[in-house]
Order: sequence, then structure tokens, then C-alpha cells
Amino acid sequence: MTKECFIQEVREYEATLYRVSKSILHNEQYCLDAVQEAICKAFANLTSLKNEALFKTWLVRILINECYKIQKYHKKIIYFDTYMCSREDESREEYTDLYYSIEALKPKIKVVVVLHYIEGFSIAEIGKILKIPEGTVKSRLAKGRQQLRLNLSEEGMYL
Repeated sequence: MTKECFIQEVREYEATLYRVSKSILHNEQYCLDAVQEAICKAFANLTSLKNEALFKTWLVRILINECYKIQKYHKKIIYFDTYMCSREDESREEYTDLYYSIEALKPKIKVVVVLHYIEGFSIAEIGKILKIPEGTVKSRLAKGRQQLRLNLSEEGMYL
């Protein structure tokens, strides 16, 4: 893959990269850091990509690893503004009930739901990205749908 082709592919998937990182990290700055680091690592290791058709899957896998690395590092740190402000103080007008319902899912389920329903990855692709069996992907999707149905029905928005 050439440098120009790499840049074109990254630009095509930048919205996907941001949404996936946002579903894991929540913090704007951490998301941007994760995306930037993932792109740098992907470019540096471009020779390890054996099938260019799998570029998006490969890049998202790198991003998810980077997000988990950032999340693990920042879990140890409690910032004062995070401590003082709760998420309930945020303007709910900015996001939908569906967004908050997805945010409330357990992390392993949320990543699968975002990758499948928001980013459009197939079950097989998600299995490769997360390095889990397809059956696990399916069960997490089922649990996610069930939890979303429950959360949204409590708010009067049954799916």
C-alpha cells in the first residue's frame, strides 16, 4: 500500500475511528489521542498488513488496542473536574436517549453494538477485530439488544 493510498483510506474511515474510540473512552481528548496514535502505529507497521482488503478491520483493531491502553492508564488517575461534575449535569438535549442507553451498556457489549449497528461491521469482522469467536459476538449483540430494549422501554421509547 502506498503512502497516498494509506492517507486516502484513513480519511475515508476517520469518522468510524472517532466513533469507535468515543464509545470506549468518552473523553474528547483521549479519543483524538487514540485515533492519532493508532494511525501512527498503522503507518509504521504497514508492511505487516498482508491483505489490503482488510485494512479497515486491521486499523480498527489497532485503534481498539490503543483505546484500551489509554483507558487502563487513565483509570488510575481521578481528575478533579471529573470528580466534581457528574454526567447528569451535562445537557441532555445534546444527546438522544438511545445514545445514553448505549453508553450504559457494559464495555464489552457496547463495543460490539457500536461496531455492528453504528459502524456496519459484519459479525465475522467483529470477531476478527476483537479476537473472539463469532458466537460470542452474536451473544453480546443479543445481550446488547435486550439491554437497550429494557433501557429504552423504561424511558418510554420501546424499540
